[in-house]
Amino acid sequence: MIVAAKFSVNRHPFESNTECQTRGTLETGSLFGILLLGVDFHATLRFRPLYHLFVLVNHGGAPSALADVVGRSGMSYQVGVELEQLDESGATAPDAVLLDMSSLEDRDARRIVELCHDRKLPVLAAVTREGVTGYDPAINADELLVCPVSEGELTTRVKRAMYRVRGPTGPKLLRVGDLSIDQERYEVTVAGRRVTLTYKEFQLLVLLASNPGRVYNREALLNQIWGFDYVGGTRTVDVHIRRLRSKIDSPGRSFVDTIWNVGYRFKAPA
Repeated sequence: MIVAAKFSVNRHPFESNTECQTRGTLETGSLFGILLLGVDFHATLRFRPLYHLFVLVNHGGAPSALADVVGRSGMSYQVGVELEQLDESGATAPDAVLLDMSSLEDRDARRIVELCHDRKLPVLAAVTREGVTGYDPAINADELLVCPVSEGELTTRVKRAMYRVRGPTGPKLLRVGDLSIDQERYEVTVAGRRVTLTYKEFQLLVLLASNPGRVYNREALLNQIWGFDYVGGTRTVDVHIRRLRSKIDSPGRSFVDTIWNVGYRFKAPA
């Protein structure tokens, strides 16, 4: 027996027409929608999500088109209106936070990003194509998404945001000589002396120290740490490297080499 259903769904500003039609079929994730698309329900139940995202909106926690894209990309999600919901009993700790900028004021987004950084949570901001020119870089999200976005790009952006905040996967405690970098506590010590770094300085140090001997040109560092969407120039890299050196270097001891007309590298252990 063939079952036909007719209904209408309002298109979300982040959706293409095709995505809207697909969401209409899968609205609320109903078993009926799953059967209509011929999806193996038991396989769906066995599926283990790649990452878990907290999709933050400001319209009563209503279903978000962003959440639909997250689900289609193989990630699980929770939709919420306040970051404090993560502290509730039984809440699943997210791997990253995704901001629906179509429903958030810039001042609220900036506050949320600051809270995410305090929690060491990667945060992505999603804007529409029409709204990208009005995006305020001062919001300082780790990644910027221009929607509609494909499942593959969303996954890649999430991975990049996680990399920026947490560094490369592997040992959480890096030691090079008397330099120690604790990636879980965000602490850096040199010869036992605690060093206070800014967020970007710490990210630069982790990236370079994780790949000793590898030369990074300024453009590569800018893309890795600030992102492809950063509107500033490579001079930003030079300024941050200089500040980083002033904090970790001492007379007769330096950790970061300048490769003239190219970029920088972390000195390989002798």
